[in-house]
Amino acid sequence: MSEPNEGLGWRSAGSVLRLAAGLAILALLFLLLPRERIWIAIRNVPLPLWLLVLAGYMAGHSLGMMKYRMMVNLGGAELSYSQAAQCYFGGLFGTLFLPSIVGGDVVRVGVGLRMARHRAGFLLGSLIDRLMDVLALMITAAAGALLLPGQLEPRSRRIFLIAAAAATVAAVAIGTVLAALPARRFSVRVRRRLARLRQAGRSMRRRPHVVLISLVGGVAVQSSFVLLTAVLAGFCGLHLRLSAWFLAWPLAKLAALVPVSQAGLGVREAALAALLIPFGAPPALTVAVGLVWQTVIYSGGLLSGLLGLLARRISGQGAARSDSIATGQTRPANPL
Repeated sequence: MSEPNEGLGWRSAGSVLRLAAGLAILALLFLLLPRERIWIAIRNVPLPLWLLVLAGYMAGHSLGMMKYRMMVNLGGAELSYSQAAQCYFGGLFGTLFLPSIVGGDVVRVGVGLRMARHRAGFLLGSLIDRLMDVLALMITAAAGALLLPGQLEPRSRRIFLIAAAAATVAAVAIGTVLAALPARRFSVRVRRRLARLRQAGRSMRRRPHVVLISLVGGVAVQSSFVLLTAVLAGFCGLHLRLSAWFLAWPLAKLAALVPVSQAGLGVREAALAALLIPFGAPPALTVAVGLVWQTVIYSGGLLSGLLGLLARRISGQGAARSDSIATGQTRPANPL
């Protein structure tokens, strides 16, 4: 009985440490930068605009949910819209309490495995969906780099190349491992799962247009977030070329994937400030924009938790209705 409690204690301690790390990074930024300028920039954002940005953020993730459903169903998961919403928005809610976006993916997988028809295909679809998101970030950053000829500072160029190389190596490595697994050395149960996994992979290869649509959708979602951040920046007093945001914002989000702080708190702001310095952005204003965007992320995460619960209720009602219909069909007719 003590082992689960000990595991829960370690997870709680890890969350506290990550939150402390994020707050420590923010405290360091506030010590090094003019605090008054940060607060003034934050207060310049009107509440109606912030609410509109939050609505746009949730709309973007609604598109992301449909993209997610498309990919896992391509692998054979056969999730309904309410089930996919339960997984997707539950994962967004989970990022508030787990390390980086990866923690949210664990929540998605945990919820989806209970509902997916083919678990192996669901796992493959989830993995490829996340890889598509990372690739979409790289494409968004590449678009910004192409729009900034001769203005890309060597340090930013080096970070971009390293991130692109890492994403490419990860994709190639995963594909190689899946293709070269010696299935005969595993048990029958494992071989059956590997066969389903490869079958899901073949299904995706037969329908590359679906994968392409998912990638385009991912780029559209990330681009919408860049535009929303640029709008917030304008009200904070930070006016930069949009191409600079398209370069720096995705790279800062990739930096926030490192599980150092809770939901990337502090890491994203520091990375964004460092990446925008070559374009003449005062770090204090960049940190202010990052903090306002962080409030959008946290509020969106809480709303996602409510949406996940609503989707769960809708999914449960649909399952109960299907069971009642099936029971009515199999029940013998009343002779009277």
